[in-house]
Amino acid sequence: MEILERIEDQMSSTGLPLVGVTLAAVPCPDTPVILTLHWHGFITQKLADIEGASPVAYASVPSSSLQLNQRWRDIRAVDHAAMEAGWALGAWDVERAERPACFRPGAGDTEELECMQAFGTYPVNIHGAEMAVADTPDVDDLLEVAALRGYLMWVFRPVRGGIWQEVADDATLSEEGRRPLPCPHVPVPPKCSGHRRLVYRFGIPRERCFPVPCDKNT
Repeated sequence: MEILERIEDQMSSTGLPLVGVTLAAVPCPDTPVILTLHWHGFITQKLADIEGASPVAYASVPSSSLQLNQRWRDIRAVDHAAMEAGWALGAWDVERAERPACFRPGAGDTEELECMQAFGTYPVNIHGAEMAVADTPDVDDLLEVAALRGYLMWVFRPVRGGIWQEVADDATLSEEGRRPLPCPHVPVPPKCSGHRRLVYRFGIPRERCFPVPCDKNT
């Protein structure tokens, strides 16, 4: 799946740094996957749209949600693509969450809201500002399936093209905050039932990378 390519295309077109990336899918083959990019930036709000008017407030740049329509047969293909994107963009880790159906006895209202947010859908605006700009024509169908079958969500914070590059303490990264492909980690098959959380850890703190001691006899 071209997750990495789509993220890099969006970074090039917006010119904004990323805070984080979310990927959501339902456990059904050949269904679309929703990619949501969370940006760092602000939009000025003015009382009048005229030149020289002073801003009266600032609103966060809305997230961008995209629908990826590439076919896949095994959920491990999506898992691997998410790992590859996080690895290449220098993320410290990639977290995968397995969530059960929210239309079940005992499910709370927050589970339905979390499901909608995972797929880039926000039921309310904050102070009139949009939380996400979405190009996801099939998201309503995906939410219906997720509510009945559960869903999977991947989250990572890129160093390359993100706000974390100046503070990243990771010995595995290049100066640009990247890592060379392929990702050496092997996907762990999900159970797709119940609440589960798995973290693929990539980063290594620099202070752990001690120099190899010299042999005094040489």
